[in-house]
Amino acid sequence: MRICFYGYLDAVELFCFSMPPKKGKSSKGGKLNKAQKAKQQQEEEERRLQEEEEARLQAEKEERERLERERKEKEQERLELKDQERREDELNELRHLLEENHTAVTTWKTDAVEKAKWERYMHCDGIPDPAVQQDLNTYISLWRDDPEVNITLVLKQCHLTLQLMEELEALLRDVTDPQECYKYQEGLINLQELIHSKHLLTTEEILKMASMNIDTETGNMQTVVKDVNITLCLWANLKKNPRFRDLNFEEAGLGFELPKQLAVSHIAVRLLHTHYDHLSLLARMAHPRMHTPSLRSLAGGEEVPADIDVPEQGETKRTGEVKEDIETQQQRVDEESAASLQSSRNGAQPAEGRVSQIQTQMEALSGKMPSPTLPDTPKRQPHHTGSVGDLTETPIVQPTMMDRSECIQVVDLMQYTPLGGVFYCDVFHLPPQAHQVNGWEIRQLLDEGLQVFPYPMEKSNLDDNEALTCPPVGVSVTLPDSVVFLEAPQVARWDAAVKQWRMDSITDLSYEEEEAKISFKMDFFQPFVLMQETYANLPFLSWELRPLDQDAALFTVNGALIDLSITIQGNQCMLQLEQERGLSHLIGKWMSGPILQRAMLNAGINIFVNEYTDKYVITCGKDPLTEHAAYEQMALFASACAFTWSKWNAKCGAEHLVTQACEHHGPVPVPKDSWSLYLLGAQRSQKLEITENSEEFSPDYYPGSEFHSTFIHMLQDNMSTDGIARTRESNYRFVDTVQSLLCATRPLMYS
Repeated sequence: MRICFYGYLDAVELFCFSMPPKKGKSSKGGKLNKAQKAKQQQEEEERRLQEEEEARLQAEKEERERLERERKEKEQERLELKDQERREDELNELRHLLEENHTAVTTWKTDAVEKAKWERYMHCDGIPDPAVQQDLNTYISLWRDDPEVNITLVLKQCHLTLQLMEELEALLRDVTDPQECYKYQEGLINLQELIHSKHLLTTEEILKMASMNIDTETGNMQTVVKDVNITLCLWANLKKNPRFRDLNFEEAGLGFELPKQLAVSHIAVRLLHTHYDHLSLLARMAHPRMHTPSLRSLAGGEEVPADIDVPEQGETKRTGEVKEDIETQQQRVDEESAASLQSSRNGAQPAEGRVSQIQTQMEALSGKMPSPTLPDTPKRQPHHTGSVGDLTETPIVQPTMMDRSECIQVVDLMQYTPLGGVFYCDVFHLPPQAHQVNGWEIRQLLDEGLQVFPYPMEKSNLDDNEALTCPPVGVSVTLPDSVVFLEAPQVARWDAAVKQWRMDSITDLSYEEEEAKISFKMDFFQPFVLMQETYANLPFLSWELRPLDQDAALFTVNGALIDLSITIQGNQCMLQLEQERGLSHLIGKWMSGPILQRAMLNAGINIFVNEYTDKYVITCGKDPLTEHAAYEQMALFASACAFTWSKWNAKCGAEHLVTQACEHHGPVPVPKDSWSLYLLGAQRSQKLEITENSEEFSPDYYPGSEFHSTFIHMLQDNMSTDGIARTRESNYRFVDTVQSLLCATRPLMYS
């Protein structure tokens, strides 16, 4: 019995040891749960305290911000009230400075015009007064009847006539009366046709003597005549060798390649390069709605013409037909010319007009300047990097109507600018040559003069077994040294039927940049011209205007394709440009502002804008009145303050401008840490707290600064007494030149 009991106990004990322990509430497990709960409660309490602390800090921060905003609002109200109290005095002071300069400039220009008239009267050089139509008609009649055909004497007379035509152009740019406009246009057409006819007469005279000037190597005649205005290349096909089909006039930089039909024909080829362009103005006069570029700058009334001269007739219609075309359009021209010319004068107002304009600019810009309506054109994007060697770009041309049933594509002379003059490519019947018989010279005389050889040739001029195929004519041109082509030049031919430039029928175009040579083929013998996109250098990448000395400043422009600087000294300007070839007539030469602008445009260096530029170039879209007011005030302080571009100018809206400025003396560059940012508006100007390196734009004013109704008074707050004195001593001619240059380039709009 005892053994069994022990055995039972052992079995029970063994069973107990084999069973897993139950999850009961042991004393050790209870202690762990309490610690966890305490820890959780502690974490929750810490979170609550942290949230309360954050809420307290946030509330304190919001309270500080509220108090700071209230302080700033009160401070801004105080500054605005202070600005309002002195607003009238500041506007009156600015108005007085502008009126004083404007009156002095007007008087100076009037005296200069009167002096020029008197000097011309005393000079007595035989050139008539173009404003007197009777004198002009007498001059034309006498020269037309002059039998002189010696090319040296004729070219000398042509030079005088070109000077007369330049004066007529100046009168045409300033004319307001439609009848006077028509009179000047008629005079220009008569003179350009007369020059063209004289060129033909001298060409005929040289070709009559072709057999007496034979080249020993080729058996043909070739000659080159050059003067300051033209380059004439003549070739007479005396040998009629079918293997001799091309010729290069190396001294003239011109060459041609003839098809077989012409190589065996009794012909003469003329390549005439006029260093002036008389055809583009003819296109503008015939189609005023299509080609109406601005001829004046935005300020000062100074002329800033595009690359236009008086029309060279070339292969155009005869004078009677041209006059008839102009007369049929006269009613339209009268209305548009007067409106256009009056509109272009808005920048040059008398003192009374400028007073009201200042009031409008500085107090309430209620009236806006409407933009002209033009066809939509792809605009040049900022930071343009065009390829000089790219010839695949399709030129944008403007359509016009030949008649109701036929539409052709012609060049838009607002988007493209002809450069380097006009190249006339002509083929003539070779005049009868003189023969020497027993000491006598026998020559057949023709009444009709020099005759154009028809090409493409008509079937009657070909052999019966020869197909009616007339290959194109090859032409090669070395780019003139007087012109800069920022991109590969385009070639356009003159269509006399519609008096327009066209880019069709030009094939096999090849541009050799290293040799500055372009070659192509065209279907006809026609005048042609080299063209460049007018606004290829826009928009600007950066710009800077800094003083060099009293009444001296340096205006630097970093354009899309070329960088340049213009030194201003009084009313004289000098261009500096890193250019390897040519432009010796322009770079480093002192000129007046208008003359320099004209010379730069003619040389293909365009940094100037007009009322149509925003149709082709992306702009900052600034209000023009606010912008113009800024240029006026910058010019007043250009002797003591430097100004430069800011990236924030594109971020501050259309009603405001942002520019960097600082007081600066001496010719050394402006230290980078000297610049301050200024916000300019119609109502007031202020110094900004942000810098050019800030992450985002903010209109907050600089702590400790004040508000002013004008930019010049804002600048004076940070200027020395000597600097302010320098601005008051600025010469009116220097101020006018700087203002005209800024208004002509509009860097705050196109950068």
